[in-house]
Amino acid sequence: MTSRREFLQQSVAMALMPALRSGLYHEPSGYAQPASRPRPTRAQLDWQRDELALFCHFGVNTFTNREWGDGREDPSIFNPSALDCREWTRAAKACGAKALILTAKHHDGFCLWPTATTTHSVASSPFRNGQGDLVREFVDACRADGLRPGLYLSPWDRNHPAYGDSPRYNDVYRAQLTELLTRYGNIHEVWFDGANGEGPNGKRQQYDWPATWSLVRRLQPNAVMFSDAGPDVRWIGNERGVAGETNWSTVRPEIVPVPGLEGAEVMRSLQQGDRDGTVWRPGETDVSIRPGWFWHPAEDTKVRSADNLKQLWFTSVGRNSKLLLNVPPTSSGRFHVTDVANLRLMRERLDARFADPVTRSARGRWAVQSDTAATLTLSLPRPVEIGAVDLREDISAGQRVAAFVLEGQTAAGWQTLVAGTTIGYRRAEPLAPVTVTALRLRITDAVERPRQVAVAAFAPV
Repeated sequence: MTSRREFLQQSVAMALMPALRSGLYHEPSGYAQPASRPRPTRAQLDWQRDELALFCHFGVNTFTNREWGDGREDPSIFNPSALDCREWTRAAKACGAKALILTAKHHDGFCLWPTATTTHSVASSPFRNGQGDLVREFVDACRADGLRPGLYLSPWDRNHPAYGDSPRYNDVYRAQLTELLTRYGNIHEVWFDGANGEGPNGKRQQYDWPATWSLVRRLQPNAVMFSDAGPDVRWIGNERGVAGETNWSTVRPEIVPVPGLEGAEVMRSLQQGDRDGTVWRPGETDVSIRPGWFWHPAEDTKVRSADNLKQLWFTSVGRNSKLLLNVPPTSSGRFHVTDVANLRLMRERLDARFADPVTRSARGRWAVQSDTAATLTLSLPRPVEIGAVDLREDISAGQRVAAFVLEGQTAAGWQTLVAGTTIGYRRAEPLAPVTVTALRLRITDAVERPRQVAVAAFAPV
């Protein structure tokens, strides 16, 4: 049976391609588009089309009321009283998320699975009488509810004695990765960061990222890897939930070759990508539903509202990014009721926002003026009031639009509704309500010959 959300998604998809349905879209005969710029892999396409994933920060910090543990925590404190990963996945599914990522190990070094690399793990805790494997329960719950599982393994380890002895710890870290990537079936996303503080011996580690990435590629060839430097997905450059208004999915890898680098040019590339980028590395926008990343009782009254979460969706998914929203389980091992309620309200408001595509019956004409310019005109059967627009490129053919203007024909003539640079996978914008009889998208700059851009408009809510 088709759910209401699936029905809405199908309605939007039907509304997005009126020019193609009308038969008025034509490329010059004999024209072959050169494949000169980067294109996404199948895994990168699937990753971006998920649009929303939840991050689950859970570990000893949940029980110490800290954000960063120091590695000296007694494993006996880890004992969630009512752990239910299916509760996490049901909440994720209800809010429209398609994937979840678990902190299999944070900077404190405590491992949420029984590992041969350290005794600082669930095997030394009272959780499930020392027989527990939270990673197993997590991935099983994801698969039971049709969600994609991902895992974060912190490279910084404030507990392991090998940390700072670089060759030795790099072997330990890859051994941990091997356990995670061979025991639990297909992993959708492997999440890294550049965290690199001192270990228990006071030393810092030199990470071997090329060898680490190569191991993931060999063990999980269909997974995408996230970090500042990718290699598949990049950090968007902040933890505020805001992607750049200009956001290329292409980057120049020499600007951010490894995680953890700083500087103005690094941050610009993370935030905006690079118009002349040579690799496809889309941005992931991570942000927490609470002020902190782990659960803290004092923050139960500081959860982001549904309206704020909806705005984060527009500044992430609506700007050619993917939203990774952190929702930390409580010490009971469940999501807090306020978090769950606000997630559900966010989804209801997003569904309402995109529930009425007034362009479903529009007729369109697409015209390419040059290798950098094109126009799509949509004629509406009657005047309609609109309050949001949704623009999309077919990114399987790459990202092309570098500047555009979307106009609406009003009683006073053509009026600019949105003007911007990149579109990419999705450019969604709320508008002040305006009544129009036609829409006109003018692409004024492109890095390759423009291809049809899908345009939909929606009634105010």
